[in-house]
Amino acid sequence: MGAAGHYLYAHPPLEVMSLLSAWHGTVPAAERKVLYYRDPSGAPYWSAVPRKDAGGRDFLPVYDDQEPSFDCSPAKPSASAASTGERKVLYYRNPMGLPDTSPVPKKDPMRMDYIPVYADEQDDGTTVKVSLDKIQRIGVRTEKVKARSIAQTVRAVGRVEHDETLLTIVALRTDGFIEDLFVNKTGQHVNKGEPLFRLYSSQIQLAQSDLIVAMHAQGRMVGTDPDKNLEGAMQRLRNLDVPQSRIDEVRKTNTNPRTIDWPSPATGDVIEKKIIKGQRVMAGDELYRIADHSRVWIIADVAESDIGAIKVGTAAKVTLRADLAEPIEGQVTFIYPELKPETRTVPVRIELPNPEGRLKTSMYADVTIQASSEGGAVTAVPDDAVIDSGTRQIVLVAKGDGRFEPRAVKLGRRGGGYVEIMDGLKPDDEVVTSANFLIDAESNLKAALQTFGQQGSQP
Repeated sequence: MGAAGHYLYAHPPLEVMSLLSAWHGTVPAAERKVLYYRDPSGAPYWSAVPRKDAGGRDFLPVYDDQEPSFDCSPAKPSASAASTGERKVLYYRNPMGLPDTSPVPKKDPMRMDYIPVYADEQDDGTTVKVSLDKIQRIGVRTEKVKARSIAQTVRAVGRVEHDETLLTIVALRTDGFIEDLFVNKTGQHVNKGEPLFRLYSSQIQLAQSDLIVAMHAQGRMVGTDPDKNLEGAMQRLRNLDVPQSRIDEVRKTNTNPRTIDWPSPATGDVIEKKIIKGQRVMAGDELYRIADHSRVWIIADVAESDIGAIKVGTAAKVTLRADLAEPIEGQVTFIYPELKPETRTVPVRIELPNPEGRLKTSMYADVTIQASSEGGAVTAVPDDAVIDSGTRQIVLVAKGDGRFEPRAVKLGRRGGGYVEIMDGLKPDDEVVTSANFLIDAESNLKAALQTFGQQGSQP
């Protein structure tokens, strides 16, 4: 006890020193009485008379007005403290967010002070309290819930394909031999009526002979209809797909040509060629496939979750990855009735004109479809206001004075940076649109502490 007393004499508390300093300024130096002298270095050495230490420094005087009081009676609170009131600490929580509380101040294993939880921070258990200073520091922003029209934007990846209505197959209805080829390259462009190959066919030769005989017999036959015989001969040539120009030639020249230059039935590009010079062909064989590329299809694979917002006639914008500078406007012309099970997507067709041939088949394109907004205005909040954990979706409703209430909501359509709220909010509610994850973390921490406290109260 004596050593403790000597130490307090040598090392008075900071509060006592500040008080003594104030007294020192008010008590005249002549009235101050020296009680003893202490070591200037703070060592536990004292002297009743002035003296010097081993280093030649004077001992410091201790006056009677500097003597600390050892009265153990509690100090009465000042009138100013009673009038202003002090915040009552309920408990101290772990600074790392762990479910650990303490009734008294303490430190965690990292030597960090536990954080006090005050009585005025208690609420009804459904809200979380955040100080106004923290709200400013973390940048909390809010926005009122309003009724909006949501126009959903659907994005998909598409590819350029042939317009199936502009494909033509060249095939013969008779057997024959290819004596010469005029179009002998895949990709070669042809116009309707241009010769593709030279064909010899015995069946066509026979049909031409019948036409000549019918022409000679016209007007000389008795008891029959010569015009009917002539029409039948020409019809046999038409059945063999002989062009009308060859039939007119035979009737005009009254000759039977041995070969025929087979004309192209359509204008376009040869995308498949399956014959060579000198080949024997059979009736029904596919010789050429010609595609007209003046119009093409864009087949976009739309996700299963977005297909409900798309209808025939919906506007679409197509941007080729080979030409990002010039998007092409179009519209949805057909939605295919089947879903691809491998990708869970539905093909959607968009028809586009291609007069300059810019669109090449198998090209990739980015498709943006502006889905129609049905049902008018709906209750909506910004996308950033929703905290989606995968199993639940919540928003933080601002209640004022730094209080926030986590509220579960049911989501609907999305579009334009907003999401429809089908249940959980009403117009004029104010929701947090930024820093909501930090507030949600505070809310989860509070719930964990409450659960820990309930468990700790159980026997």
